[in-house]
Amino acid sequence: MKKILLATAAGALMAGAAGAEEIKLGISLGFTGPLESMSPAMAQGAELAIKEINDSGAFLDGSTVTAVQGDSTCIDAAAATATVERLITAEGVKGIVGGMCSGETIASLENVAKANGIVMISPSATSPALTDIEDDGLFFRTAPSDARQGEVMAEIVLEKGIETVAVTYTNNDYGKGLADAFEAAFTQKGGTVTVNSAHDDGKADYSAEVAALAAAGGDALAVVGYVDQGGSGILRGALDSGAFDTFVFPDGMVGQALADNFGDEIEGSFGQNPAAEGEGRETYLKMAEEAGYDGSGAFSAEAYDAAALIMLAMAKAGSSDPAEYKGAIMDVANEPGEQILPGELAKAIEIINGGGDVDYVGAAAVEFVEPGESAGTFREVTFEGGEMKVVGYR
Repeated sequence: MKKILLATAAGALMAGAAGAEEIKLGISLGFTGPLESMSPAMAQGAELAIKEINDSGAFLDGSTVTAVQGDSTCIDAAAATATVERLITAEGVKGIVGGMCSGETIASLENVAKANGIVMISPSATSPALTDIEDDGLFFRTAPSDARQGEVMAEIVLEKGIETVAVTYTNNDYGKGLADAFEAAFTQKGGTVTVNSAHDDGKADYSAEVAALAAAGGDALAVVGYVDQGGSGILRGALDSGAFDTFVFPDGMVGQALADNFGDEIEGSFGQNPAAEGEGRETYLKMAEEAGYDGSGAFSAEAYDAAALIMLAMAKAGSSDPAEYKGAIMDVANEPGEQILPGELAKAIEIINGGGDVDYVGAAAVEFVEPGESAGTFREVTFEGGEMKVVGYR
């Protein structure tokens, strides 16, 4: 009897080993470019979720996941497309956390990912244009659309007693989408946008753009740009010329680099970026600290969630094939099922392996609405005493 039991156990182990895979997961972010200061903590978030899944030992018959990074540059669509093509065709990734910025995400999805049937979950591409894009059910995002951010931004500005705003935006899908969403919401609520004009990244001098914004005037200047690029160039020019002394910063500008570079020069300015509050976020921040990085950075939590969702969907579908698991992403992201927070991915795998359902809440309070994007919560911040301070969530 003992010999039979041992033989059965050995057979089970061999079956498990036979089903195990080495699965590659791509991470396509702007490690260079206008948001390069945000990318490391985003990648570390995704890699933390991967480590958690691997440590469980119970993922897809003992399969392991390896992260493969690629530099999307954030703004160069051709470079991003080439990066994603390499991840898919040369590296053989089964899913991608990314892209990072909206324009390169659209290009990578339409030019490469869709043609190859690869799932992409972006932690930070927020353009409203991505809501209705033809994606064959392959694209999702854990950050909310800028259609929602525009509404929140307008509410905050008006609550500050500011009724007239000049707007400058980075000249791409993200910048124009958010600037237009803000203008529509702000004017609908009774505010006035004095000018809504584009700026290009990578310039050494923004005096002409700042002069035009100053001529239009306003109680504040909304800088819909990138903290490591033209947004900060515009801000420097506006401060040096005295054109504006109050600034409104959306997600592309809200980072520690802004406080580090401008300190008390932006005293009293404010902004918002996607972020959740509650147990999930607090748990993630503690996990990140233990792992040796700052998880409070913009979109780091969303990157953890993006990677976690891909892997939990694979577990739910019983397959790393994107054609199989793409249909399970909405299932693991939403009710019904047991709620799953950061640090509970092994628990989620156990539930799924036992035939149960999970409702992934994660670090950013994930709740997907059709067509596969986050309903969204935003963190409101102010700049006081040279520091960025969180004042609430909405």
